[in-house]
Amino acid sequence: MTHPVTRLKDLREYIDALDALGDVRRVERTVSADLEAAAISRLSCERRSPAPLFESVAGVAPGFRLFGAPASLSAAAGKPLARVALSVGMPAGTTAAELVDHLARTRHAAPVPPRLVAREDAPCKQNVLLGDDATLDRFPVPRIHEFDGGRYPNTWGIIVARTPDGRWTNWSIARVMQIDGKHMTGLVIPAQHIGMIWQEWVALGEPMPYALVQGGDPAVPFVGGIPLPPGADEAGYIGALYGEPLDVVRCETLDLEVPAGAEIVIEGHLSVGRDAREGPFGEFAGYASDETSMQPVYTVEAITHRDAPIWPLVAEGRPVDEFHTVTGVGQAAEVLAELRTAGLPVTTAWSPLRAAAHWMVVTVPQNWRELLPGVDSAELTHRIGAVLSESHSGRATAATFVLDDDIDPADDTDLLWALATRIHPLDRAEAWYGFVHPLLNCYTHKERAARSGPIVFHDGLLPAPGDGRLPHSSFAQAYPERIRHRVLDHWDD
Repeated sequence: MTHPVTRLKDLREYIDALDALGDVRRVERTVSADLEAAAISRLSCERRSPAPLFESVAGVAPGFRLFGAPASLSAAAGKPLARVALSVGMPAGTTAAELVDHLARTRHAAPVPPRLVAREDAPCKQNVLLGDDATLDRFPVPRIHEFDGGRYPNTWGIIVARTPDGRWTNWSIARVMQIDGKHMTGLVIPAQHIGMIWQEWVALGEPMPYALVQGGDPAVPFVGGIPLPPGADEAGYIGALYGEPLDVVRCETLDLEVPAGAEIVIEGHLSVGRDAREGPFGEFAGYASDETSMQPVYTVEAITHRDAPIWPLVAEGRPVDEFHTVTGVGQAAEVLAELRTAGLPVTTAWSPLRAAAHWMVVTVPQNWRELLPGVDSAELTHRIGAVLSESHSGRATAATFVLDDDIDPADDTDLLWALATRIHPLDRAEAWYGFVHPLLNCYTHKERAARSGPIVFHDGLLPAPGDGRLPHSSFAQAYPERIRHRVLDHWDD
């Protein structure tokens, strides 16, 4: 089903839309940005409570605010994916399959380039801080977990970076830790897009210009968190997602453009060397990291912000939070797009939210044997593995389960039953060796350090009808229609 797209043009319109669903909790008492705001945000994720908007934050100017759990599961009854759906212009009640299909179809749409607007038309230019005034100490930069290496300015903002030759502008999310008011450090992983662009600047011996953007159109951090292919401009993808261009404005000190409706924009350069120690940080697998690493340093050279700015924060940890709803959904959309491009019959793909982005499920239609004559379930699973083992999104999860579409992979009850009853404890699986995501907790320390190991594809497809397939012993299948109608007609009695 295709839904009309409704664009929410900035974080404030998005918060208002959530508020109309009863999915915002306005916290008016004074809250500390040092752990307390993040603790409330984390508990709201674990209890599926409304997203907290902190109206009064200790130690900063009145009006400076924090917004927690911006894209976690919604508290709105019957609409668990409302925050994710609204972020990309879909109705609050959008299903998992509709959401993934919308994102996958956009991958094949022509990009719609952003529209450059004048400074006076850009809300993010309401306040301009330069020189010594451009300091993080003015803002409620949150500390997320007690064991983290410091405060983290970036958990839900995008880093804007461009190759030296200007051919590719990338918007991506990567964690960034504060060193002091004028310096930050953060993960720059070579296999990720920011790492690819940074290496080009390193080869020239020049620091990389960057802009760190907080807030703005809710699609901005969402798309920044999904794994588009190298070379794809997120701004053009967002335009295609909405069918209209995104407004951008030039930075104050750099030749970069940023979303005009952003809440806060930090400008500066990223050092050529790995000069500061970053971490530890509580990661998406749900465990406290005890590792640190040497990473480049971000200098803070200019800051622009809206009046009464809102700084979003993600208290990452055990599922479900923004990593699982955004990166997981984005990876599923990429998997679906890649398998469809390969001509394979696929109904949908889904990264089960409570599996912490470690699993992928691919479902195929009931008539897949008619569409692929002479192909058995092992061969179909192999073909899926051959495509995904060569893709970034396919290698970003440790295990992929291929199942019939008689179950909904986004329904945990359906999925757990199918995995327990259709996945052989030892056989019907194929491993593909190569790159693995270094933050997936299921691998050994040696595999994570080498970024190399197996990803496994499990054949969970049922036998063909009439060839040993058993009917479901469920209400929908185990009783004749007349009995089902009679039961339903009298259910309230």
